[in-house]
Amino acid sequence: MTASEPISLEPTADEGGSRLMVAECFGVEVPTFQGEGPSCGHPALFIRLSRCNLTCTKCDTKYTWDWARFDPRKESTKRSVEDLVAWAASSPVELVVITGGEPLIQQVRLVPLVGGLIAAGKRVEFETNGTIAPALELVAEDVRFNVSPKLASFGMTEAKSIVPAALQAFVASRRAVFKFVASTVADLDRIAELAHAHRLAPVWVMPEGTSSEVITASTRVLADAVATRHWYFTTRLHVLAFADARGR
Repeated sequence: MTASEPISLEPTADEGGSRLMVAECFGVEVPTFQGEGPSCGHPALFIRLSRCNLTCTKCDTKYTWDWARFDPRKESTKRSVEDLVAWAASSPVELVVITGGEPLIQQVRLVPLVGGLIAAGKRVEFETNGTIAPALELVAEDVRFNVSPKLASFGMTEAKSIVPAALQAFVASRRAVFKFVASTVADLDRIAELAHAHRLAPVWVMPEGTSSEVITASTRVLADAVATRHWYFTTRLHVLAFADARGR
């Protein structure tokens, strides 16, 4: 299979459509933290879903969508909503992060998953690229959306990565923060343009990088300019603490 061949973005309908395409789950057997954004440093469980509707060249989870480099049969499995809820409920950790790939591709199946997680006493954060509007059933008190629109500098044309109608839906939900990856001050200028055009708030900036050295260098490039704009700043704790190890 090559990157140019069409792939199914949705799981095959089975068991009433109750199974999701999952890349990995972690945080129960080996504890970890939410590494980014408003909950940075909070103990967290992760459900990473497979498949994405973008193909960013700087993506750090290409094993969820790049079938020219990775084998989807090895990198993804189908897991039922019931299995995922039971897995999360086995841990006392309250925060469950649903990420990807792009998780909202599978949001029809996410509605019962999120309902089950909330019933089990969990709160949920979605990490999403902001190109797909959330279903109304997902906009709930114990759900937050960490929306990360991808700039052209991240290796994705903004004609595909910036979807105004979807961004408007996240703004209207009042359950979203907007977290941009940046490496230069020019990126911050573009973030300011997007935030103004689409009324995105609050704005968080995260330095690009998959090593502690690059994260530190990017932080020093960006910090003063972020502070001047009165935006929020987040590091990538999992990179600093665990050297970007998979499953941490």
